Amino acid sequence: METVTVGQYFLIYNAFSLTFATMSAAALFLWFGRSQVTAPYKTALVISGLVCAIAAYHYLRIFESWAGAYEVRGAVITSTGYAFNDAYRYVDWLLTVPLLLIELVLVMRLSESETVSKSVRLGFAAALMIALGYPGEIAADNGTRALWGTLSTIPFLYIVWELFRGLGDSINRQPESVRPLIRKARLLTFASWGFYPIVYMAPFANISGAAAETTIQIGYTLADILAKAGVGVMIYMIAVRKSAIERETAGHGATVA
Repeated sequence: METVTVGQYFLIYNAFSLTFATMSAAALFLWFGRSQVTAPYKTALVISGLVCAIAAYHYLRIFESWAGAYEVRGAVITSTGYAFNDAYRYVDWLLTVPLLLIELVLVMRLSESETVSKSVRLGFAAALMIALGYPGEIAADNGTRALWGTLSTIPFLYIVWELFRGLGDSINRQPESVRPLIRKARLLTFASWGFYPIVYMAPFANISGAAAETTIQIGYTLADILAKAGVGVMIYMIAVRKSAIERETAGHGATVA
């Protein structure tokens, strides 16, 4: 492994530690938040919390692997001979990325057929996107990285189309006060996911060695926080607001009766 500087080592080290704490706290918040929403939205919060819990576990493993790959002696960083295992990220994404899309579909409370159809199609496309991206991530040359990155972009573009075109009509059927939140959650999902390919292509920007490693690790980590904890909080806000609307509607119905 390329030896990083002291500053690079501790920047990545602390980013992993912060993300583990953030994901753990978000998972607990979302699970405890189930008591604030009505029954139809509890599953969305369970899945959202599960996404953060899975990410927390993998960030713990990433943190341990990073700490094990280097030895700090004063102001000198040396390799221990143990390779940093970045594959934990792809295992995490293979599990969490499909769930991220499914939680967004669930909180919209579509018809059963729509929910199943969109969840299956989006979940499969997300898993395919991650599977196609991994060979490029571990490739030793930029040509192979570009090839697999391009293939991974195909399901990514399909997901973007589904988010903005396929779910567009469904969003318009949501309560008016909730639509802006759902659109923001969709936009945050797209923005954070759009950051991944930028980081993925870092080696093509004349960045190499320790600088590329630092850029990739910090970039992916920031994107994960936004895509999982950030979107999770927005899912919670949508569920709370929709629950309040439905309780108020039910209350009016009872009064009229």
